[in-house]
Amino acid sequence: MLLVLVLLLVTGPFLWQLSTSLKGATEDVYSRTPSFLPDHPTIGNYGQVADAIPVWTYALNSVIVAAVCITGNVVGCTLAGFALARLRFRGAKLVLGLFLATLVLPGEVTIVSQYVLVRGLGLADNLLGVSLPGAIAMLNVLLMRTAFAAVPAELDQAALVDGAGVWQRLWHIGLPNVRGMLSVIVIFTFIGAWDDFLWPLIVLNDPQKYTLTVGLQYLDGTFSANPRLIAAGTMIAFLPIVVVFALCQRFFFKGVEEGAVKG
Repeated sequence: MLLVLVLLLVTGPFLWQLSTSLKGATEDVYSRTPSFLPDHPTIGNYGQVADAIPVWTYALNSVIVAAVCITGNVVGCTLAGFALARLRFRGAKLVLGLFLATLVLPGEVTIVSQYVLVRGLGLADNLLGVSLPGAIAMLNVLLMRTAFAAVPAELDQAALVDGAGVWQRLWHIGLPNVRGMLSVIVIFTFIGAWDDFLWPLIVLNDPQKYTLTVGLQYLDGTFSANPRLIAAGTMIAFLPIVVVFALCQRFFFKGVEEGAVKG
C-alpha cells in the first residue's frame, strides 16, 4: 500500500500534465471536479507550441549540449577513473582527496568563476560554453574509480604477464566490466544537462541558442491563459528523459549493483 502511495505521488503530476496536454480547447481544466481522462483527446496542442515558439530548435540545442557533456564524461571520467583505480603514481591519494573536496562545494559557489572563465575563453553566448563546465563531473570520476576498483586485480596481473599495456588493459579488461556504470553516468549526465536552467540562462543571450528548459519560459507569457499548451511544452521537455532511461535501464540497474557491491 505504501509503495502504491509513493508511486502515485511520484508519477501523478506527470500523468496529470500529460492528460492536460491532450485536452481539447472546449474542455474546462479549471472545473471543480476535474476529469483526468480527456473527453476529446488531441495532439494539436503540441503543434501549436511548435508554431508559436521554435521549440524544436531549443530541443536541438539541448541535444547538442547533452551530447557534448555525455561524450566528455564518458571519455574523461573513464580515463581518470581507470588511472586512479589501476595505475600507481606519486600523488594519487592527493588527487583523489582533491576530487572528494570538490564535492563539498555547492555549484552556486563556483558559478561566478565559471562564467568569468567561459567568457575569458570567448565561449559566452555559445553552446560549447554551456557544455564545458559539465563535460567532466567529479562525482562521475569517483563512480568510475569505484567500478574499476571492483574488477579483480588478478585480471590485470594476468594481462601484465601476457605483455598487455595500459591501453590494452583498459580496452579489453576494464571497459567490458564497467559498462553498467557507464550507462549510469550517461543517464545522470543527460538528465543533468537536459534539465539545467540556471547555467544556460546565464551564459546565453541569443534566443535562438536557448536550450529547451530556458526557451520554455516563453510559454508562461505567450500561453498564460492556456494551461493545455504549457502542459504540452512540459511534456516535450520530459519525454526525451523517459526515452533515454528506457533505452539504458537494463544497464542502469547493473551499474547500480556494480557501485554497491565490490568484488
